[in-house]
Amino acid sequence: MPLIFKEEGGGILGFLDFFKTRNRELEFMLDFDLIEETTNKIHMKKLAIQICIDMIGRTISQSVFRVKNGNEIIKDELYYRLNVRPNLNMTASMFWQTLIHKLIVDNEVLVIKADNDDLLIADSFSRTEYAVFEDSFKDVTVKNYTFNRTFKSSEVIYLQYTNEKLSALLDGLYTDYGELFGRILEFQKRKGQIRGVVDVEGIYDKSDKNTDRIQNYINKIYKAYSEKSVAVVPQQKGFKYEEMQNGQSQSVDEVNKVTDGFLDQVARALGIPIVLLRGDMADVENLTRNYMNFCIDPLLKKIKDELDGKLFEKDEYLAGKQIDIKRISYSNIFDVATAVDKLRASGTVTGNELREELGLERADDPMLDKFFMTKNYQESSQALEGGENE
Repeated sequence: MPLIFKEEGGGILGFLDFFKTRNRELEFMLDFDLIEETTNKIHMKKLAIQICIDMIGRTISQSVFRVKNGNEIIKDELYYRLNVRPNLNMTASMFWQTLIHKLIVDNEVLVIKADNDDLLIADSFSRTEYAVFEDSFKDVTVKNYTFNRTFKSSEVIYLQYTNEKLSALLDGLYTDYGELFGRILEFQKRKGQIRGVVDVEGIYDKSDKNTDRIQNYINKIYKAYSEKSVAVVPQQKGFKYEEMQNGQSQSVDEVNKVTDGFLDQVARALGIPIVLLRGDMADVENLTRNYMNFCIDPLLKKIKDELDGKLFEKDEYLAGKQIDIKRISYSNIFDVATAVDKLRASGTVTGNELREELGLERADDPMLDKFFMTKNYQESSQALEGGENE
């Protein structure tokens, strides 16, 4: 005989229905507790992600994406889209910051080309992978619009982050740090907390009007003490209010240590020097060089490879057509003036090659395409012959 249970409203539930109902209630309660717990401490995770990813996004957004054909820089529609206005609603800097944010957080990002040549970053999409054919992308949604067509891999710009999905990594890390952060934050709130004790002489029933009067009086006292720097409260007969305060002084050092520890772990996962992230000025040049070499340059190389493969045909690329990304430099031309002079005077590089390394365009001057070597870099016999000719 099957087990049956009576519902609170008088209905009858079968055995399986009963447990299905209870499971749904249990799942809701668990989800509610999780949401409530996360809401109190989720800002620590968001802050760490925003600090690190915004730093990377701001750095890459200052890069210049140049279309080159050999040594010639081509300023065409593509150059304008990559550096000025990728689409009607975004500037180039905002476009690249958004792209980097989605790439790192979601571990992937999809950019499609609209009919008017706008470059659009997809908010969501579904990818179908194949072994020997092109991957396809469908259900591509940008803001509130979903494209009906299916995009082939050759028609889109698709980037994947080499790291494990950052959100999953941070969720696992946050499980440990979040619990510790919550306990310390709770403890800090209790330190120095003001507690009020009310003594009421006599016994009052719930129906007694004095109960409401006492409650209103307590509410007024609490409001006066919490909102006013100076509060004068008259004493009432048979009523005594007393405050007790924890003598320990409140400190946020422990909270900051946990927050900084979580931030350090996120920075390590992204390749950002922790000292540079905190703003320390000691040995900032070497730290910046490491940041550019191990964090920024790999991302720029990933972007360049994808742009070269999708924007140019094989024959065009082999003929010298490619995307050249000039990232922001951590030193200006005056800082490296001595080194530039040595490279030019030693005959190592030409003037135009130096200009390219400095982020300048090549100049149409035949002298800048020649190699020069000053006398102090020549052999003694060559220097002597040059002196006799003079």
